[in-house]
Amino acid sequence: MIVYNQISGNIAKTWLWLFVFFALVLSLGWIFSYVYDQPDFIIAAALLSSVGAIVSYWYSDAIALSLANAKAIERKTDFPQLFRIVENLCIAAGLPMPKLYVINDTAPNAFATGRDKNHAALAVTAGLLDMMDEREVEGVIAHELSHIGNRDTLLMTAVVILAGLVSVLSDLFLRMQWFGGRRSRDNDREGQNILFLIGIVVSILAPFAAMLIRFAISRRREFLADANAVLITRYPEGLASALEKIRQTGRVSYRASAAIDHLYFTSPFGSDRNKNASAMRQTPWYVTLFSTHPPIEQRIAALKNMAQ
Repeated sequence: MIVYNQISGNIAKTWLWLFVFFALVLSLGWIFSYVYDQPDFIIAAALLSSVGAIVSYWYSDAIALSLANAKAIERKTDFPQLFRIVENLCIAAGLPMPKLYVINDTAPNAFATGRDKNHAALAVTAGLLDMMDEREVEGVIAHELSHIGNRDTLLMTAVVILAGLVSVLSDLFLRMQWFGGRRSRDNDREGQNILFLIGIVVSILAPFAAMLIRFAISRRREFLADANAVLITRYPEGLASALEKIRQTGRVSYRASAAIDHLYFTSPFGSDRNKNASAMRQTPWYVTLFSTHPPIEQRIAALKNMAQ
C-alpha cells in the first residue's frame, strides 16, 4: 500500500509541475507582449508550445535514439538472452514488446523512449550487458519498462522542449531590448515600466527556474520507476545490486548527449554517484537541485527499505 501511495502522489506532483511549465511559457509570452505592445509574443508562445508538443509526440523516439547512436537488433541473430528477459518482463508488466536497441558504449546504462507503450523503444549499452548478471539486468529493464508504462518517456521529452522554449523566449526578450525593440504606451507608461523591469528579471531567472523544474521532474520519475520495477520483478535486490555496481565502477559515457541525459537509467556523466560515499549517506538537498537523477545511494537505500 505504501508503494502505491507513493506512485499516486508522485504522478500528481509531476503533472502539477508540468502545468507550471506551461503556465510559465504562456506568462512569459504575455509579459513580453505587453511590454513591447506586440501580441505576437503570446501567440508565438502558444504556437511554439503546440508545435513542440506535436514534435515530441511523433518524433521523440527517433531523435533520442539517433542522439545515442543506438542500433536496432534482431532476435534471430543478436542478443537472444536480452530478448528473453524483456519478453518475460513485458508479460509481467502487461506491456507490449518494445523495439530493442544496443548502444556501443562500455558504460553500463539504458533508456526508454517513445510516445506510448505501443510505440516504445528500449536501448541498452554493451557495457550493461557485459557487467551485469541476469537478475541485475532484469532490474534495470524493469525500471525502463516502468517509464514506458507510466508515460514518462513522452512526459520528459515535452518537459525538455518546454524548457527550451522558456530559454528561447527569454533570450529573444533580452535581444530585443538590446536592439531597442521596445515600444511605449503613453497612456500607461508607469505600468509598462514596472512590467518592463519584471520582464527583465523574469527573462534572466526563467531559464534557470525552467532547468530546476526539469531536473526535479526527472528525479521524481526515477524514484517512481524504481518502485514500479520492484512491483514487476518482486526482487528489489537485483536493481539495488545493479545500482551499486554502477556506483562502484564509476564508468562514465563519452558518447552520450547531454540533451537526453535525463532519459538514462543513471546519469551517463556520473553526476548522481559518489564512489567513495557511504551507501546510506544523504546527499545535501542543494547538491541534488542541479542533477537530472537522484543520488544513487539514496535510490539504493530506498530499495533496501522495500526489501525489508
